[in-house]
Amino acid sequence: MSGGPTGDRMLRVDMTTQTVSYEDFPEEWKLLGGRGLSAKILTRDCDPTCDPLGPDNVLVMAPGVLAGTAAPTSGRISIGGKSPLTGGIKEANSGGNPGQHLMKLGIRAVIVTGQPADSEKRYGLELSENSAEVVEADAYKGMWNYACCEKLLAAASKTASAISIGPAGELRMTGASVACTDQDKERRPARHAARGGLGAVMGSKGLKWVLVDPGKLPARKAADSKGFSALGKSTTKAYQEGPQLFKHGTSAMVPIANVLNTFVYKNRTEGQSPDAQTLDGARIVESFEERGGGMHNCMTGCIVQCSNIVHDAEGNYKTSALEFETLTLLGSSCAVQSWEDVADLDRLCDELGLDTIETGAALAVLMDSGGMEWGDAGGMKKLLEGIADGGELGKAIGDGAVAMGKKTGHKRVPHARGQAIPAWDPRPLKATGVSYATSPMGADHTAGLIVNPALPPEELARASQESQLVNAVCDSSGLCQFLQPNLDDLRSFYTVLYGEEVSRQQIADMGWEILKEEWAFNAAAGFTAADDCLSDDMVNEGIGPDNSLKFDVDAETIAATKVRCDSRDELFEVRASG
Repeated sequence: MSGGPTGDRMLRVDMTTQTVSYEDFPEEWKLLGGRGLSAKILTRDCDPTCDPLGPDNVLVMAPGVLAGTAAPTSGRISIGGKSPLTGGIKEANSGGNPGQHLMKLGIRAVIVTGQPADSEKRYGLELSENSAEVVEADAYKGMWNYACCEKLLAAASKTASAISIGPAGELRMTGASVACTDQDKERRPARHAARGGLGAVMGSKGLKWVLVDPGKLPARKAADSKGFSALGKSTTKAYQEGPQLFKHGTSAMVPIANVLNTFVYKNRTEGQSPDAQTLDGARIVESFEERGGGMHNCMTGCIVQCSNIVHDAEGNYKTSALEFETLTLLGSSCAVQSWEDVADLDRLCDELGLDTIETGAALAVLMDSGGMEWGDAGGMKKLLEGIADGGELGKAIGDGAVAMGKKTGHKRVPHARGQAIPAWDPRPLKATGVSYATSPMGADHTAGLIVNPALPPEELARASQESQLVNAVCDSSGLCQFLQPNLDDLRSFYTVLYGEEVSRQQIADMGWEILKEEWAFNAAAGFTAADDCLSDDMVNEGIGPDNSLKFDVDAETIAATKVRCDSRDELFEVRASG
């Protein structure tokens, strides 16, 4: 392909020697960014059998293809590596401005290898138009994310953004997240590439933060600038005139999820919560008038504005964004009754650098085992506040649900491939369960969510495969899943970006190749078809009316998800995020 942005390259960072070097970006990878590029790099550079927290793992930070352009809601970044939580390949996606800024610098990927000889040392990576340098960062050791980024950005240009880890990542806890700063003037580290423990991988490299400063570099230009501008405007217009599903963020999903038996309660022993009213995102929206806060966009150029800014009773900032997944896992699943307590817990997880899904699941297992009272929000806060100090219980929480199950000896640990199941439950939503079982990512709703409880058994595999393929391409593009692009939308942007037609076959093939490469990585890591399943509690324990809802999908249907269906027009009608 010809035309489009030029000067692209990849930055290699050797943490063993604390040196950097650039390599040319392969022409044949032009359509790859984000998740797809991460998969390609990991397949090339990372031994699937390596220790995820050892020197041979590779950490990838890859913005989407459209990041740094004027495309609406297009600046997302993928963090990739071998997951210390699942033992397989992992990509975790984040908003914020670092993805936009890396692409303005012409950096298609940051590839971090090796690790320092001294595990107590901390380093930062400074990136600007004319410089890339690993620097000493011991002064930031052990700092929580908000304080770390405040200190880092206070001495930086107003155009800079940051990627960081909290104490959980430094302590190599396998539920650790990677934080990105948002686009507000405060540049808070409230956007997280949360799932899979990639914060622990970053911590194992001795890398505390990355500072990205594009200065006054302009947005990336498209080969067909008029066509690109027109497509961006029409996309924006269509979205703004549409149903606005995320006008008040994902927290608005609580009532719907409760009806569908997927606002899970007490470690998924029930599908509905008696506290749905007090955990409903509508209560957050009601607080805006009196306390301040409101909806905003987490990255420059976002038109969705799904992120809520939550203030406390005194009108002071508390957290952003308080989402449905967090309200479910740290709220309902732990029998916490108030959204305000969940907001406190969310802020603590962001500070420590922990995935709220994995952390909530671990705490629910602890409560279910009898190790803590249900709904003890105060006790939960104290446990999280003490995680940075070490200790066996804190380590088990930070390492996630499966680790907590092992520590307590408790058997009800809902997971797929070692990763806690998200809020969307696979028993009423069986196609989503098929995605959890077969996705290279393990239990991850962003990999293939289908919110349709009425799908017949014969359609489950196809629905999951289609959703997984479209979401893989979306997470490679840099567009947010909440914009809900389909494959035609994505190939249209690629066509005007590069000035050459991208066909339906090309874009579908790209999505399938991403999945194939990720499955191949996992196979080389030791996974087999027997691992394409959910934990026994999802199969044997029911929820809903008469406890009749179970994940009862047969092995043949699950296996069929990995056999590519023939190209169909219907595939191009599937939209990202289900």
